[in-house]
Amino acid sequence: MKKYCGTLLLTLLLIFGSAAEGTESVSYLGPEGTYTEEAAQFWFGTEQTLIPAGTVDEAIGEMLSGRTDYAVIPQENTLGGPVVSYVDALIAAEEAYVVGEVVLPIRQTLMGVPGASLAGIRTVCSHVQGLTQSAAWRAEHLKEAEAVEMASTAAAAAYVAQQQDPSVAAVAAPGAASLYGLQVLAENVQISEANKTRFYVLARQPLEEEGLTRAVFTAACRADRIDDIILALRGAGLELVALHDRPEGSELGRYHYVLEAENQEGISQEVISSLCEAEGLRFAGCFQAKEKGLSAASSPIP
Repeated sequence: MKKYCGTLLLTLLLIFGSAAEGTESVSYLGPEGTYTEEAAQFWFGTEQTLIPAGTVDEAIGEMLSGRTDYAVIPQENTLGGPVVSYVDALIAAEEAYVVGEVVLPIRQTLMGVPGASLAGIRTVCSHVQGLTQSAAWRAEHLKEAEAVEMASTAAAAAYVAQQQDPSVAAVAAPGAASLYGLQVLAENVQISEANKTRFYVLARQPLEEEGLTRAVFTAACRADRIDDIILALRGAGLELVALHDRPEGSELGRYHYVLEAENQEGISQEVISSLCEAEGLRFAGCFQAKEKGLSAASSPIP
């Protein structure tokens, strides 16, 4: 059984170092019950120690410090787009490398304390992405309910369980209901059945094996230079998969960029070395992407 580690175990690890010999540890955006934990479980299987962190910055920091071997963080959602603070965290972590990507189907669920009813809900808590993804459903079914942003969907579920207030509900992953002793009030409250989130698996060293099909680069440049970088990627046989921009902070018109590109035939080390000769372009890792399939459809809630 996978070891689900809470605050006590994290404290012990901070004092005594990594997990037992032969077991790799993974920090992730917690608490337990987040979609990020599900992504980590899907990527690493059942042999690793999962350690929840309060924020993405903390999850990355644990990995960079050597207290964990890997970190798993969200990056982008089909409906809500990129989470800018998470993109910023990736850009700032110059010693972190992407070594894997998980694409996870997201099925948002509305849950409350036992005995709660949909008609009695006055407050809905969730991560900003959960609130965005459920906005249309809430506008139809919970018009008067106030939306309250939380650090994660699981944190919202934990808050509802702690409050024991039948007028407060959370939008979270289906598994959070049983984990926190809550009652499911409505399933699939996201806008679209196509709702997916991409998660990065980070490590302190890049993978160097041949045949990896995806690569991530970061760049810092003026907006009028990004076309040159995209053309350089294409000239090296790579197709752009995703592009995120964030203000650099030094002057108007300068941005940080995260560029993900692919070549289904594999990306060689020679190609990477050649691309990194471009001014301001940093290689942030090569990897394979894995997508989790949908589980069986859930039954409707009466």
